[in-house]
Amino acid sequence: MRPFHVALIGLGTVGTGVAKLLVEHADRNARRAGRSIVLKHVIVRDAQRRRGVALVNGLLHSDVAHAIEDPEVDAIVEVMGGTDLARRHLLAALNAGKDVVTANKALLCVHGDEIFAAAKRNGRTVCFEAAVAGGVPVIAGVGQSLSGNQITGIEAILNGTSNYILTQMSATGSAFDDVVKEAQALGYAEADPTMDIDGTDAAQKLAILVRIAFGTKVQPADFVRQGIDTLEASDLAYAAELGYAVKLLARAKLTGGKLELHVQPTLVRRDRPLAQVDGARNMIAVDGDAVGTVWWSGPGAGQMATASAVVADVIDLAVGRAQRTFPQLDLWGDGAPVPLLPIENIRRRSYFRFNVEDRPHVVADIADVLGRHEISLASIIQHEAPDLGEADDPPQEMHPIVPLVVMTHRATEGQVRAAEAEFARLSALRGPWVRMPVAD
Repeated sequence: MRPFHVALIGLGTVGTGVAKLLVEHADRNARRAGRSIVLKHVIVRDAQRRRGVALVNGLLHSDVAHAIEDPEVDAIVEVMGGTDLARRHLLAALNAGKDVVTANKALLCVHGDEIFAAAKRNGRTVCFEAAVAGGVPVIAGVGQSLSGNQITGIEAILNGTSNYILTQMSATGSAFDDVVKEAQALGYAEADPTMDIDGTDAAQKLAILVRIAFGTKVQPADFVRQGIDTLEASDLAYAAELGYAVKLLARAKLTGGKLELHVQPTLVRRDRPLAQVDGARNMIAVDGDAVGTVWWSGPGAGQMATASAVVADVIDLAVGRAQRTFPQLDLWGDGAPVPLLPIENIRRRSYFRFNVEDRPHVVADIADVLGRHEISLASIIQHEAPDLGEADDPPQEMHPIVPLVVMTHRATEGQVRAAEAEFARLSALRGPWVRMPVAD
């Protein structure tokens, strides 16, 4: 068979890993693809800059159009990041009759409809295993290996940066900002980590999984998204005291024929596999009506983990497998989507941490608000406050501010939000409070 020719757009961290695997393991790739895979173009902004991989002369250049129009090129691999320019390149490649591989979850989340429609119109294939969970093969797992099931639920840790931060805060008691700086120094967090710590990255990945598993098109704005940037090390310590770990959990679950979706820092029982995933790893638990629960876990980001998934997609294209399986995902289908469960109807337990004045009736006031909204208390933690001495009635400014942790029984999001509106009017509460759902 003739060689399978590839053009690579982008030679940053992930692109360098892809180039290494294609160049340094060409014999292995050829055995697994049944023919040689040749890297013919590598598109970069600066062709003179030194790179972390040895490439033959003439391979590096900055002419994207030349690579896309090359009749020998079979597939375009996009690992440049961003959305606008990447979108234009992929659409041009599909319209030129090329198959494409991308690791760009933001691109697929924002412009997926347009890209998949272009693939259908041109009879081409879009491979994107690396877009969700890096080197963890969850796209193929859900889209192919579990195709004999109706997926009923997904619970996942989809952002390695936030999981690393939470792990370190829990293990060392360090402050959030200090651990973010540590994660940046180690390469786990970008210079601007906003999309990781505010839940956007995980929400985009969940949207892609929901589309494959349930045939429903959603955007992060359609469901609850909460980041980890309001948490303190004390929250993780209180969770541990109660028998939980805190994870940025992405969840999709069929409930009464509707789809419950949210991405939030969540208390997960310590004996569950998801609670035991530490560091920058990802884990995805998928429930199928036939198989039960299946777990995938591994590195969700990083140069070689992501490159592993990209090159696997290239090999699938060279073999011809991807061209047969991609249309069956029906990502452009107009079938009836599963309706979303209204946010106010989501029902679960809650963790609250309040900062309160240590004086009489505070707990009663909080319990009264919860009770009037039919929310039952499950437990309260208030560690002993400093003794103020002999004063029977100290002035208000002498009341120490202490943390008060409340765990509730199950209630709807609407009930909890209504209660929170009343909490804002309690004079004994000082500053914002923290609320997290509990995954029992």
